[in-house]
Amino acid sequence: MHRNTPTLYIQSGSHACREAMAFFAQHGVSLDVRKVDDSPQNLQRLLEVTEQTETPTFVYKDCIITDFTIEEFLDEIQTYPDILRDLGLSLEALED
Repeated sequence: MHRNTPTLYIQSGSHACREAMAFFAQHGVSLDVRKVDDSPQNLQRLLEVTEQTETPTFVYKDCIITDFTIEEFLDEIQTYPDILRDLGLSLEALED
């Protein structure tokens, strides 16, 4: 895992994963995207990091957000102001 780049674990065909990818792209957030259904290694790493297999899963530093909608992600990420800064996101911009 790249410690300076957030990792997003996804599954092909998942509506929530497509929405997460679109959200991060819209906000210019660079990601290390890992498909768990294409790679046993990615699935194993997801299990090691989170002890579950739900997607989408966002992992960055000490922040792990699993099986989220965009609204759930925004609610959770607010508790990590340093990570918001690292990602170049602001709460004001996200509320628009």
